[in-house]
Amino acid sequence: MEILREYLALCWLSNDALELPRSESLFKKNLVIYFIIGYLLQANMIDDPVESLYEIIIQIIFMLGFIAILLIMNKTLYVYVQVATAFMFSANFISVFVVPVMVWLTVSEDLYSYYLFFLLLAWYYAIVAYIIKCVLVINIPASIVLALLYFIVTFLGAFAIGQMI
Repeated sequence: MEILREYLALCWLSNDALELPRSESLFKKNLVIYFIIGYLLQANMIDDPVESLYEIIIQIIFMLGFIAILLIMNKTLYVYVQVATAFMFSANFISVFVVPVMVWLTVSEDLYSYYLFFLLLAWYYAIVAYIIKCVLVINIPASIVLALLYFIVTFLGAFAIGQMI
């Protein structure tokens, strides 16, 4: 339970991703949860279960690859499990709030649901930028740019390749 608190503190931007405990079990569990939630969200948006399946698989491959490339360039590949778990844990934590908002948005299309959805995405963006800042020991503007690159590669890249398949 203590390990979850340490990863949860990362969602409040108050813990260093390099100091998180290494847990391959937590990594695997977060990977499965990330896949399930991602698949359900994709299936809700696309309405084609097969296309949703390979898009989420491509997205996961891009996410794990992007993290590996960042760490290889920084010569800190030894913290791969912690950093990848931090990315997935924060995404899974935000998804706890995103899923009900997505249902609210789909059912009612209320303006407040769009505001809340954007706020949750901004929170996730801030977490990703914070993790990158801590891992690479760079300034905030550089981490914001790398976080933007992460989202472009991971989400838009998976979408683009999914459209070509």
